[in-house]
Parts: sequence; structure tokens; C-alpha cells
Amino acid sequence: MLDRISALLSRGPAKSGMAKDQVPEKQLAAVALLIEVAYMDDDFEIVERSRIAELIGRYFDLDSSECDVLMEEAEAAARDSGQLYEFTRVINDNYSLEERVELMELLWEVVYADGEVHDMETGLLRKIGGLIYVSDKDRGFAQKRVAKRVVGGTA
Repeated sequence: MLDRISALLSRGPAKSGMAKDQVPEKQLAAVALLIEVAYMDDDFEIVERSRIAELIGRYFDLDSSECDVLMEEAEAAARDSGQLYEFTRVINDNYSLEERVELMELLWEVVYADGEVHDMETGLLRKIGGLIYVSDKDRGFAQKRVAKRVVGGTA
């Protein structure tokens, strides 16, 4: 099973004009985590899907077709994986601490996308934060920054 996940992570998107080497596995791993968070409340809503596409487009500087391909691949990887460790290993191997904190902000953006913060989502972010070595303090600050943007209407 891990071989299949590794193959998905290293393969990258195969359509929409994007070459395999244009979408690194670090993007696929990050988006898979965003999708895992969206699914945590058992409902991957359109608003969450749209928010993820917007976030990854801005964060990774992708156009809409590239976002669609990346999300499709990441969704397949998340579905096939059933665990976070493969994705968090890729994050730890490829992201600086600052980038991991930024990823925590993206994850919080997904949690807040549907207007409800569920305990299971908060627990998952706590787990992901631990797996990618983001301190409770940094994770809390990331959440507060996102909450302030959401309440302030600048999300």
C-alpha cells in the first residue's frame, strides 16, 4: 500500500497540460492534507472545495486547470492512503518551519471555510501539527490569524 501511495505522490498530475515534474510531491502532500481536513466532518462541501482551490492557486501560484488536476490527484492520494504519515513525511522533508506554519494556516482556512469548527477538525489539526513539528504555540497563533481574517472579512 505504501508503494502505491509513493507512486501517486511521485507521479504527479498526468493531464491538463502539466508535466509530471511541474508539480512536486510537496504540493500533492500539502493538498492531500487540506482535503483530509475537509473530509473530517464527513462532508466535503462545495465551499470547502472552492476554498482549497483558491488557497492552493494563490499559495502555489497555479491556474485553475492546474488546481483542478492537483486536487484530483491529491484527493485520490488521500482516499488511497487512509493515513497522514506519508503526507507529513513529505512535508517534513521539503518544508521549512516557516512553510509548515503557513501550511497550518491553510489547514485552518479549510476548517473555517464552512463556517463551523468541529472538534474532530481541531483534533486533526493538533495531530497534523505534531506530525509536522509545529508547536502548539505556533499552531494557536496560526488559528488566531485565520480566525481574525475570517471574522474581519479578509479571508
